[in-house]
Amino acid sequence: MAIAFNRKLAGTLAASLGLALSACGGFPTENRSLYSARQPVVERTNFTLDIRTAGDGLPLGEQRRVAGWFDAMELGYGDRISLDDPTANPAVREDLAALAGRHGLLVSESSPVTPDYIDPGEARIVITRSTASVPGCPDWSANNEANEYNATYPGYGCAVNGNLAAMIANPEDLISGQKGSGETVVTTSTKAIEAYREKAPTGAGGLSQVSSKGD
Repeated sequence: MAIAFNRKLAGTLAASLGLALSACGGFPTENRSLYSARQPVVERTNFTLDIRTAGDGLPLGEQRRVAGWFDAMELGYGDRISLDDPTANPAVREDLAALAGRHGLLVSESSPVTPDYIDPGEARIVITRSTASVPGCPDWSANNEANEYNATYPGYGCAVNGNLAAMIANPEDLISGQKGSGETVVTTSTKAIEAYREKAPTGAGGLSQVSSKGD
């Protein structure tokens, strides 16, 4: 009986020790700040199309081909269009700009580096599309209620940053933001102030004559 009792006691202690160690593994220990360890990551993908060119620009057949490609790619805000033309023919750029303008986009001045050579008499159109995501979310690796290290849980920020990455119109804004001259911002902000200052007080014209008697 003593041997059996000792075995039961040893088994109970081993199980308790295992539960204690597993519980310690569920504690948040790494991030002891208030910053989220799960941040949006922006990835860029280049899509290319080689087209035939002519001295006076893009042939009509190639223009239709490019227009169909833009429609198939569902070109829209946030996409970046660039042209890699070895001859730097301005007529080709003008025709491409007209096609891109149908989608409300401009042609960038520079193009990214792409693999493979461009055949003579051809140019390469590059669409750069960015996507944002938050890798590793959701993260429930630390699922213990106890927090002895007063650390931030690894899943903290997944909801906010995940929604931000999903809803942002242009993922590139997460990297550098929008650039502006500042003049428009100043003009817009002072417009309301000037209207308030220049508005005549409501009592400047005197009180209107109101009579309780009928005509």
